[in-house]
Amino acid sequence: MAKTDTETSAATAGGPLGYEQARDELIEVVRRLETGGTTLEESLALWERGEELAKVCRRWLEGARARLDASLSAPEPDEARQSAAEPNPEA
Repeated sequence: MAKTDTETSAATAGGPLGYEQARDELIEVVRRLETGGTTLEESLALWERGEELAKVCRRWLEGARARLDASLSAPEPDEARQSAAEPNPEA
């Protein structure tokens, strides 16, 4: 179900958008641009909103990637304990 302009404005005024909210609104903006039937001014406003939404989505995805990378690069607690308990053959 598509959001109305009032719902979109309320979500934006209520604070930062979550990834899913931004993505859904971006999909709606693209749909409206592809459908056509808007004035040049409306199209430009939609384009600008789409750019803002794309930035929001990109920031969320970059944050998620950073969290995944940090999680994957951190040793598991069990691995860290085993490494500390193992003798160092070079010592």
